[in-house]
Amino acid sequence: MSYEILVGLHVLDDYTYEKYRIAMKPILSDYQGYFCYDFKVSDVLISQALTPDSHCDINRVFTLNFISKEKMDNFFSDPQYLLVKEEFFVKSVGSATILASYEKK
Repeated sequence: MSYEILVGLHVLDDYTYEKYRIAMKPILSDYQGYFCYDFKVSDVLISQALTPDSHCDINRVFTLNFISKEKMDNFFSDPQYLLVKEEFFVKSVGSATILASYEKK
């Protein structure tokens, strides 16, 4: 069994976001994680926003798979990953939403 998350992002800067993806992939691989699906989307028809006044713009949807939830948690707290995230992700992404997380058979 593996552990997977479905993520929606609002990418503001494709160029910097691509630099983030390139820099984080070796770290992701170290934690036995990988992308299963990755989509650029143009329309969000329904969004469960946190408050009635807020909205969640999403233009990128993907799944990340790990061999376990522990590997995923360790990846997202890895000091090297956090440096890459600060350098590229924070500058290129307006919002991130975990749409689902689940064990996958």
